[in-house]
Amino acid sequence: MKALIQRVSSASVDIAGERHGEIGGGTLVLLGVEKNDDEACADKLLQKILHYRMFSDADGKMNLNLQQHEGGLLIVSQFTLVADTAKGLRPGFSKGATPQQGEALYDYFVQQARALHPDVATGVFGANMQVSLINDGPVTFLLEV
Repeated sequence: MKALIQRVSSASVDIAGERHGEIGGGTLVLLGVEKNDDEACADKLLQKILHYRMFSDADGKMNLNLQQHEGGLLIVSQFTLVADTAKGLRPGFSKGATPQQGEALYDYFVQQARALHPDVATGVFGANMQVSLINDGPVTFLLEV
């Protein structure tokens, strides 16, 4: 399981011209699910995201996590994160979860996030989404479990 996380001043996701989810300052998570992932992977990755110190403290150092920062969490499914790009000029998706497995783990991840964090917004699994963000920093990390 992979997550591209970005510290944002704001982020939103629109589907078919309608706003589906948005947050103010916080973390945008682009979530990719691989075929060998399970709920234990999702739990481990979520804990890492919630506790990853990527927000500045009073001294300007990255010492605060999302929960200490009291920011929002926008979770968007992104199967292209698990693409194999090592060869050729076209991505391969053989490492990716099936749509059914991917959706089940995405839904589980969101459910767990909502149980642990007060401000969670989402996209829709498998939808054509337009994601807008203001990357604060810019600060971006790729987390894998």
